[in-house]
Amino acid sequence: MSNEEPLIVDMAYMYEKENAKAHRTINYEMIHSENPTPILRRGQAFNLALRFNREYVDETDIVRLLFSFGPNPNVMKGTRGVNTITNRDTYLTDLEAWGVRMVAVSGMDLSVEVRSPIDSPIGVWQLNVETTTLGRKEPPNTYHYEKDIYLLFNPWLKEDLVFMEDEQLLDEYVMNDVGKIWVGPWGSSRGREWVFGQFDACVLPACQLLLERSGIKAVSRGDPIKMCRAISRIVNSNDDQGVITGRWDGDYEDGTAPAAWTGSVPILEQFLETKDEVKYGQCWVFAGVVTTVCRALGIPSRVVSNLVSAHDANASLSVDRYYNADNEELEYDPNNLEGEDSIWNYHVWNDVWMARPDLPKGYGGWQAIDATPQEPSDSFYQCGPASVEAIRQGAVGYNFDVTFMLASVNADLMRWKEDPESELGYSKIDCNKYHIGRMILTKAPWIFDPNGDKDREDITSLYKAKEGTEAERLTLYRAIRSTDRAKKFYSLPEPNKEDVQFDLVDLERVNIGEPFAVTVNIKNKSNKPRTIQAILSAGSVYYTGVKANLVKRASGDFVLQPNASEQLRLTVTVDDYLDKLVEYCIMKLYTIATVKETKQTWADEDDFQVLKPNITVKIEGEPMLGRPSTITLSFKNPLKRTLTNCKFNYAGPGLARNKILPFRDVGPLEEVYVEHQLVPQKPGEQKIVATFASKELIDITGAATIEVLDED
Repeated sequence: MSNEEPLIVDMAYMYEKENAKAHRTINYEMIHSENPTPILRRGQAFNLALRFNREYVDETDIVRLLFSFGPNPNVMKGTRGVNTITNRDTYLTDLEAWGVRMVAVSGMDLSVEVRSPIDSPIGVWQLNVETTTLGRKEPPNTYHYEKDIYLLFNPWLKEDLVFMEDEQLLDEYVMNDVGKIWVGPWGSSRGREWVFGQFDACVLPACQLLLERSGIKAVSRGDPIKMCRAISRIVNSNDDQGVITGRWDGDYEDGTAPAAWTGSVPILEQFLETKDEVKYGQCWVFAGVVTTVCRALGIPSRVVSNLVSAHDANASLSVDRYYNADNEELEYDPNNLEGEDSIWNYHVWNDVWMARPDLPKGYGGWQAIDATPQEPSDSFYQCGPASVEAIRQGAVGYNFDVTFMLASVNADLMRWKEDPESELGYSKIDCNKYHIGRMILTKAPWIFDPNGDKDREDITSLYKAKEGTEAERLTLYRAIRSTDRAKKFYSLPEPNKEDVQFDLVDLERVNIGEPFAVTVNIKNKSNKPRTIQAILSAGSVYYTGVKANLVKRASGDFVLQPNASEQLRLTVTVDDYLDKLVEYCIMKLYTIATVKETKQTWADEDDFQVLKPNITVKIEGEPMLGRPSTITLSFKNPLKRTLTNCKFNYAGPGLARNKILPFRDVGPLEEVYVEHQLVPQKPGEQKIVATFASKELIDITGAATIEVLDED
């Protein structure tokens, strides 16, 4: 038994910056504060030094490192790690247990190397150091390390479930803090720049708060499958006091319009400060914040945009439109009183990368999760992770929510017309196998093309086989066999191919302030006259597919002679549509026609966005690190009317946190400029994102890449 009193720890030093460089966490702002926070990746060794009140004596002194996580730390559950320091040669080879190795002893200083288990829970850990002497029966001395220690997933380590072999891809899917989200209808989509800002000082504390709110148990926070499912739930506020409240009706007076956000940081900062939900978001806002949270925690993540996205409310693997005998579309689904199918012009969710040990081999890799609250899953508004390969294969029996995601990208659009003789009361008049999931996009790695589309990557083939191929049909039929309601809908006969051909002409680019036309080409392929009753219409819609305002409509009957062709045309002027546009300026062209002699019925629709100008972003001269520079934002009002309640927003990691710049009224067709001073905080290539909003016109965006010079 030693006569020495137990050691007293005077200080523990975590080598925050040195460890951060080795762990690829050096970009986190919390590392660079006056009192830096340790941020480490699991399964990887880190250095720690202890200073005592006297010299360490190996033969008699006992020093233990106690790492704890959550409210009730437990060694067996992996939320507590106990490590006794010895001078024996110890190699940190067991990746599933805590390990410690003595590195050096110098007087009163002791240096060690520690490694956490590869399945450690992710989030804030605490460290206590216990000291006693050999044979001593009294309680040990305890030193509490006052700082939080953040432990993150480690996608660079092959034993971690989120491991990604291609390190260059990790530069995009974990380290890139500015990206692009593809929004808008098929044919007129554009990349909306978004500041993820995962290294901002507010983000990891906000992640810790939202995980606490999510209710995910401490023991489960090392499992990326459970973590991503919880993230998909807690980023929306429908359950568990989550981060963002969704709203789609255009009324945002008591919050921030979704189109006004430049990125995730102000959202997470407000959530952290107020401990309350943030108003408001829509699908791309939810997806942008999910990307920030996942990348901050070390989960490879990307934003995915599905152009023409189905919301299958009744698990039929189809989107169903119903019409009465007069060819008028019903506003409800008579075969599903619980909800109505819809088609969103586009919908945005996330892919996250991980192994799936709970599924058969081959279903790991990219997994889809969706934080936009659409349909409950296990009683919560959450979705995924759904294996993208399972979606592609139609393997709807695998967790989680594969059926819903499959319908989003590959449902058939079925149209039904009132028919008293049918068992359902309606007969199938059309089945469009190509309309849903026209294109699935993400930002291409390593490229950033402000206001352009060179950084667009088409990943449709990852989600489904090419439309119309045998493989694509087999995928859908494989899923249908496992879905009772889908079997009922798909077992009904296809409508007969008839002898009048119709074609709704897709619109090319339409700029705001320009007229456009709805055009239908019709050809009678028979040798008999055909009497045709047709309706053409144009209306404004929300991007969720919800109708807003009828802009113009025309209907009539005419006779088409044998083998003759005809073109129907509905011209829409600026005065017709300008006051009836709703946010994002999306229009729906719709047409339906019936052939009297054969009862052939045809319908089609096309959505497009009336395009607005971009903001031009410029910076004066050659910006230098730490020196003031002037940024200029400009755009031209495309309308022959005054814009009121105007404001610019801009943000860029390493350049400026979110800045809101109120601005005067903008006159008709006026080109305006606003200048603002910023001080670059990081050298090298930096990105900046800007938005403009007014009462009359919103969703004006722009971006630029700026090279910041270092004085050295």
